[in-house]
Amino acid sequence: MPEGHTIHRAARDQRPMLVGRTIAVASPQGRFAAGAASLDGRVCTAIEAYGKHLLYDFEGEGSLHVHLGLFGSFRSTAQPAPAPRGAVRARLTSSTHVVDIVGPNRCEVLDPAGKAALLARIGPDVLRPDADRTRAMDRIRASRTAVGLLLMDQSVIAGIGNIYRTELLWRAGIHPSSPGTRLSPAQVEHLWSDACDLLARGVELGAIVTIDDATPGEGRYRERVNIFDQPACPRCTRRIRMLVIGGRKAYACETCQKRPRRVTRTA
Repeated sequence: MPEGHTIHRAARDQRPMLVGRTIAVASPQGRFAAGAASLDGRVCTAIEAYGKHLLYDFEGEGSLHVHLGLFGSFRSTAQPAPAPRGAVRARLTSSTHVVDIVGPNRCEVLDPAGKAALLARIGPDVLRPDADRTRAMDRIRASRTAVGLLLMDQSVIAGIGNIYRTELLWRAGIHPSSPGTRLSPAQVEHLWSDACDLLARGVELGAIVTIDDATPGEGRYRERVNIFDQPACPRCTRRIRMLVIGGRKAYACETCQKRPRRVTRTA
């Protein structure tokens, strides 16, 4: 599933293509035909990312809400655009560009009340300047839930996915099964600040890079990470352990990240 940096990068890249322009909205796949018809021919006034959600606001009432899920993607191209290919749920066309929304988990039109309800469910986003960091940090420190679950709970803190979760905790020396209540204010502050830095780096590089001073890889998956799906810890050279937290794979170096004496259930 794309992590928050991907959605913020999409918002940044699509604004000059769409915002302030009259947009033709279509559903080549057909599954979003009614929603597309309700937005077609209106001016896009804003594109905003909130965690893993992207919202396109249009003149008048109504916002297009997109959540890519595990397999969705954006495909942007300058005009003249080729014919749609694949499961294009929605095509947004301006005078200069076309943005295809391919295979998303959610693609829907929200009225103002629906948009407000969605935003109320999303926790503070580490990449938004208006994020209430105190709200996120207080919720983590007040919870007995494993921090490895809390960081993935989008109602607690928005934008962090599986890879960033593993890397943030290793960089902080915190075991994923540590309850939030056992973390000090300084530890939680470090997690927030490091998340801000790493995800901002991801927006700029277009890839998850958690190794300091590294550049993206050359292959299909351009991530450069310390311990996620790696055999050994780069700090102590000990074996990395694979964990299952909330039904998802995570990784830890149990030399550098000491397991708490009483382990909170993580799955």
